[in-house]
Amino acid sequence: MRRFNSARSNGRNDRRSTRGLLVNLNDFGVHMPKAVWNAQVIAQSDQCEVVEGNQYFPPDAVKRELLKGSATHTTCGWKGIASYYDVVVDGQVNKDAAWYYPDPKPAAKNIAGYIAFWKGVKIEP
Repeated sequence: MRRFNSARSNGRNDRRSTRGLLVNLNDFGVHMPKAVWNAQVIAQSDQCEVVEGNQYFPPDAVKRELLKGSATHTTCGWKGIASYYDVVVDGQVNKDAAWYYPDPKPAAKNIAGYIAFWKGVKIEP
């Protein structure tokens, strides 16, 4: 479910109402992929970027408490230098199972800071 604010603005960005509305986006055909490992949802968003078949999740859609920084870095010719995270669920570690580009090359600016997964992390629709 996603919360939509039904507040109206008077043009000055202040709200006259704080009542919210819960909407199941699946009822409207909205695709909301999620990353799952060891039966734990790690990330979920309808604002992903797809690059080379990989779902890149926005930073605020990822449960950061399930990620641990890694010293691993790799280089992609057109995206730049990737940094990695270990995914940690219930004490089990999936080494370097998430990656992101903190400062990508211009051609990949749309995924700056976005996080992708592999190594057994399932991306579900």
